[in-house]
Amino acid sequence: MKLRREPSKIVPPAPDRLPAVIESLLFVAEEPMEIGVLAKSLGLPRQKVEQAIEQLIVNVNGRGLFVQRTGDRVQLATIPDAAPYIEQFIEVEHGQLSRAALETLAIIAYRQPITRAVIESVRGVNADYAVAALLARGLIEEVARAPGPGRPALFATTVRFLEYFGLQRSDDLPPLPDLPPPQPDAYELPAEPSEAEDEAPAAIVEP
Repeated sequence: MKLRREPSKIVPPAPDRLPAVIESLLFVAEEPMEIGVLAKSLGLPRQKVEQAIEQLIVNVNGRGLFVQRTGDRVQLATIPDAAPYIEQFIEVEHGQLSRAALETLAIIAYRQPITRAVIESVRGVNADYAVAALLARGLIEEVARAPGPGRPALFATTVRFLEYFGLQRSDDLPPLPDLPPPQPDAYELPAEPSEAEDEAPAAIVEP
């Protein structure tokens, strides 16, 4: 009979070492980590972990990495100063984002969460390819479904988006002039002829 191994119990790190230990966990994590998972792994109350994360966010100290936080998830990311070099590196490695994809990404970033139909009403063109390209790169994700007919997907930016542009939070986006208002009717089919139009006599052409 195979016995189940009990997880080993460790002593929680000292308060002065807690930020460094959290930084180590974020470094080895392959994806953004939930704060609750960090607290459970460290055997500490969530409040203490939150305080240590805030210390990491504040204390960049000229290093190349810092902590990004989106809601309940955190991860290590590169400093904003390195953004142009990272962007160039990504372009060399994966190819540059098209202008259409960048425009779509900007609309999503400033209006999230947003549906594909609203994106298209702002841009005035079909957004299927641009949205697919952004999803493939992990810069946006489906976060919910909008109420109404068909329950269309709602898209928002990801932590990868923050990393790509060297931002710490979504609120760090630079101010942007007001985008044109959505035009919901832009893609409606022409209205069917009314009964009065159907019954209207054809014009008589004189010989």
